[in-house]
Amino acid sequence: MLYKEYFTKIKDILAEVEATQGENIDKAAELVADAIGNGGVLHVFGCGHSQMYPMEVFYRAGGLVPVNAILTPALALEPKAPLSTHAERQEGLAKAILDNEEVGENDVMFIASTSARNAVPIEMAMEAKARGIKVITLLSYDFARSVTSRHSSGKKTYDFADVVLDNCGVAGDAVMSVEGLEPKFGPSSSIIGFAILQAVVVETVNKLVSQGVTPPIWVSSNLDKGDDINKKYIQEYRERISCL
Repeated sequence: MLYKEYFTKIKDILAEVEATQGENIDKAAELVADAIGNGGVLHVFGCGHSQMYPMEVFYRAGGLVPVNAILTPALALEPKAPLSTHAERQEGLAKAILDNEEVGENDVMFIASTSARNAVPIEMAMEAKARGIKVITLLSYDFARSVTSRHSSGKKTYDFADVVLDNCGVAGDAVMSVEGLEPKFGPSSSIIGFAILQAVVVETVNKLVSQGVTPPIWVSSNLDKGDDINKKYIQEYRERISCL
């Protein structure tokens, strides 16, 4: 059964990430822990399918409270997916998006873009750096180095990053093939990327606790006391986190 081969490939990639990205995961967690310890927020951004990254860690049971999901409808797959492809290639949009978020120098920006080539994520990294915000990027080096930039600067997201996290995926993202079918299928970036991002969160919590800081953690609203606990966090952070 082919799904078993897919599972094996995913496990192999995850093992490669564990073997090669541990140092950078630790560095990323250090940036986030420093930010939260100093009253800052982790902003998470992506376009198209990469909007799943901010969704993955925002308002998430067991996740950090000081996480702002930057979710822009123009970059979403709805109402028309091709429009998001067009939008993420437009220069100037990232500045307008960031102008409408509450950002400060103590914050950190996490940008997910597997190809690292499109204008909006590149400019988001540029804008964040210009505002004194540390930048973490998630990408596939194999993919990013196989394509040209779609930004007039010729740069890619990693050119503006303080920490780069490689999802160890391949160019084109798909890892599966079968005789009789030309295009590859079975992408790896989301599964691996979520694991990397959650690893950063887990290590961030560990660092904060080791520093004597109690990090605010969302509790499942389906637990009896969840709503009461979360309500306090919503009141505390709603001015800093746009989706609250």
